[in-house]
Amino acid sequence: MAEDWRALNRANWDERVPVHLGPGGYDLAAHRAGAGRMGAIEEAELGTVAGLRILHPQCHVGHDSVALAQRGAAEVVGVDFSPAAMAAATVLAAECGVAATTRFVESDLYAAPAALPGEAGGFDLVFTTWGTISWLPDIDAWARVVAHFLRPGGALYFADGHPAAYVFDGPGAPDDAEGRPGWFAPYFTRAPQLFDNPDDYADPAARLASSRTVEWLHPLCDILGALRAAGLRLDWLHEHPRIAWRLFPALMQDTDGLWTWPGRPWLPLALSLRAVREG
Repeated sequence: MAEDWRALNRANWDERVPVHLGPGGYDLAAHRAGAGRMGAIEEAELGTVAGLRILHPQCHVGHDSVALAQRGAAEVVGVDFSPAAMAAATVLAAECGVAATTRFVESDLYAAPAALPGEAGGFDLVFTTWGTISWLPDIDAWARVVAHFLRPGGALYFADGHPAAYVFDGPGAPDDAEGRPGWFAPYFTRAPQLFDNPDDYADPAARLASSRTVEWLHPLCDILGALRAAGLRLDWLHEHPRIAWRLFPALMQDTDGLWTWPGRPWLPLALSLRAVREG
């Protein structure tokens, strides 16, 4: 499995590209109108990006890269291991009028320093959100890549599913009106988890042929410890009772388009943080 995880995951994400650009996928009308928006959590927390050089690892089809460029970033460099995603992102940036301030580089996250030679310490902000580190086996190496690209005083903005939420999955008790999910994986398991799931989070009608994937659960202590060991200082960390995709069947979409509990907020669904590279 360790040898196959890249190939399995890349095939899965290659297949998602036309799904997410299709009629049941992402709504990119605002991007094409020159006013792309990110999710409500990022919108509330990120702050101004005008004039910044931004690295966007695991950028998928580049919709958030485009939104950052439309906010006045000096340059946004998107990196993703899917060639289909990088081709689509380049086309999207041109359609949205930001080709001059965006570029997209096909690379595995861990190989990004070699794929972007001369860019060590070259970015003001590393922006990485939603469904990123769960696809990576080595959280310490991830943090070192982040630190490699940040200038001293530069910042990481990170938002993703909360590792505590990944302990659970699927429906729980059928008579539970509050939609609490069932148990799935121990919080402190660090072994790879193999999934075979043809569903897509954006388009419920889609069925993926490349359905086998490999993911990892990284406890919060591992995430924070990796960032600290890489020379990043935590500025703040927030926990959220809502998330960017329907993590559990019982979650309901709120007025911001995020997914949240139908009743009481039993546990955090997402986390976000800002960490600064010390220099």
